[in-house]
Amino acid sequence: MFTNKRLSSAYKNAKLQNFDEHSKFIFFSDSHRGDDSASDEFARNQIVYVHALEYYHANDFVYVEVGDGDELWEYSDFKDIRLAHSDVFLRIKKFFDEDRCIILYGNHNIYLKSKRFVKKNLYSYYDDYSQDTLEFLTGLTPHEALVLKHKDTGQELFILHGHQGDFMNDQFWVASMLLMRYFWRYLHVVGFQNPASPAKKLYKRTKIEVKYKKWIEQYRKIIICGHTHRPKFSETHELPYFNTGSCNHSKGITGIELSEGKIMLVSWSYKAEPNGNLRVERTVVRGPVPIEEYEFTM
Repeated sequence: MFTNKRLSSAYKNAKLQNFDEHSKFIFFSDSHRGDDSASDEFARNQIVYVHALEYYHANDFVYVEVGDGDELWEYSDFKDIRLAHSDVFLRIKKFFDEDRCIILYGNHNIYLKSKRFVKKNLYSYYDDYSQDTLEFLTGLTPHEALVLKHKDTGQELFILHGHQGDFMNDQFWVASMLLMRYFWRYLHVVGFQNPASPAKKLYKRTKIEVKYKKWIEQYRKIIICGHTHRPKFSETHELPYFNTGSCNHSKGITGIELSEGKIMLVSWSYKAEPNGNLRVERTVVRGPVPIEEYEFTM
């Protein structure tokens, strides 16, 4: 019941944006960018992520970060994250400067709900080299959720992180954050997993998915989310629940593309060439499927 209310509230207050058959969006979630220390799982995928962002920028996509982009539970100072992954943030800024960047917050970067936090950390930064304050994502307004509405058919896609209704990561998030910052982050380095996280817990992932599918069935909306770290691409005869997966898989990153009226699940990873060189390759894992084949229209 609580999950239903949280999803409905997020939908009601979501940022609304129209799209059509010419629109292009890339949805990435759960990067959990850290400070490049031993507990920063994103660090191993930074080059892959940068290469993917270059591709999407060159091909006129809108970049949508579906929550937990930065790991603010483990690392309290955003400056450390920005310095560790400056190459990523430079690419994100390119999207932002061209009005092609939408940032949603999740449970691990829920601090983005605070206008004061965003203004202090994301509007500008002090550059140690030039010894000057430079503009960053000046004017950024993060959102909890996004609704994409087709200009002609009225079909809606509801995008949010996916922690809404997950008790330990939603209404009990402060306690979970403190445990993560001062306890689990250190055990994480040697292989122990936080029991509050759905990323490694099949039962928790399945429970969340079941609740979200009940909401989809009741309100007839397509959902794209993250949070569980498990990629999901629904067939047209199934309830339309899509999950981006995450950007800290051991073998690369996954995301959802919506391009020219078609939706697909993609992965980016290293591939070895016969001569031993490594290259970054985009692979379409599922799809593409015309979004209109999913029956929910207004």
